[in-house]
Amino acid sequence: MTSPTTETITLGGGCFWCTEAVFDRVQGVTDVESGYSNGDTGRPTYEQVCTGRTGYAEVIRVTFDPARISLAEILQIFFVVHDPTTLNRQGNDVGTQYRSGIYWHEPAQREVAEAVIAELTQARAYAAPIVTEVAPVAHYWRAEDYHQDYFANHPDQGYCAFVVAPKVEKFRKTFAARVRG
Repeated sequence: MTSPTTETITLGGGCFWCTEAVFDRVQGVTDVESGYSNGDTGRPTYEQVCTGRTGYAEVIRVTFDPARISLAEILQIFFVVHDPTTLNRQGNDVGTQYRSGIYWHEPAQREVAEAVIAELTQARAYAAPIVTEVAPVAHYWRAEDYHQDYFANHPDQGYCAFVVAPKVEKFRKTFAARVRG
């Protein structure tokens, strides 16, 4: 995934359909893949992850060109499009699989993640403490094919229309200069 001109970070922000739909639209992002990370079993299925008993989080693997967008900017978008203050929950999605997480691939990414969280905390960006897990990426598995580009393929599906679309719109309004043309 990573080449000399790209970098990869794995992010858990609740349902991967939401975060994938946002990062598919970010300038400088070259690839987004939905998957499962930081769990306990080998090759989990969506049905297994949904039980909340595998330890896996629904995540996206974001590959980006750091010459066009920095990791700090990626994380700023990430923190705007999900709620990093609710433990194991995003809206009506409840369970450890929906936890907020930044899963770093290189130690330098951990430092950037911790710095962004410290800045948001110091600025009191949220009324509650940030509970985002920051850990090395482990046991990553690509999600089933039908989860890839889900919003693009099913924009009128209920969850997409009422949950995903507003997050995409929030990204477009908040980061208009970062929307892919």
